[in-house]
Amino acid sequence: MDRNQTSAPTADAELLERIETTLYTAVVADSLDQLGYHDCAMSERLRPTTPRHCFAGWARTISCRDLHYDMPDPYAKEIEAVDSLLPGEIAVVSTGQSSRNAPWGELLSTAANARGARGAVVDGLVRDVKKIEELGFGVFAAGIKPVDSRGRGVVVEYNVPIECGGIMVHPGDLVFADYDGVVVIPKDIVEETIRLATDKVARENNSRADLANGAYLRDVFQKYGVL
Repeated sequence: MDRNQTSAPTADAELLERIETTLYTAVVADSLDQLGYHDCAMSERLRPTTPRHCFAGWARTISCRDLHYDMPDPYAKEIEAVDSLLPGEIAVVSTGQSSRNAPWGELLSTAANARGARGAVVDGLVRDVKKIEELGFGVFAAGIKPVDSRGRGVVVEYNVPIECGGIMVHPGDLVFADYDGVVVIPKDIVEETIRLATDKVARENNSRADLANGAYLRDVFQKYGVL
């Protein structure tokens, strides 16, 4: 997808919805392993603020750093970053695993949702969780803390490569999050990864049916090649 577009093409939206409704992060992680990409799952520290959250979209990266003083105009780059979000994107926020502040909350979620973003992944803390849940906006984070970023942290750049959840994320990578965690598909191998994952889901469905009917695991594995 062209990041300069003002809206996601229909085919792009359909792809993201298909990923959300027919795939799951475990099978995508397995497919990435099969392609030789073994470091594409974010840290288990990052959990959904509510179990029902599941989303897929293109990474719009945001980089934060800690502050220890009250700087002038502390929200300027943060506002610019959130306002830059495009339909179909995921806000992916790096904080250096900071626990000083909660750089994401209700108002940023509301603004991102209005821009057509599909969720946020924050390698740090968030706040206003009940309000975010009422909004229905999907957020994954390392924890919850009711403090503002002013004097504690600041957005320094966006749409640049960042480390989030212990892995590298580049703008335009595909981010997929469900209750098992968050996986990131490098943008150059999205099509092949989704093809492999879709094939594996079909084989797993067949395996599940045979196992439920009493077949032995060794026979099912020999037949379908999945566990």
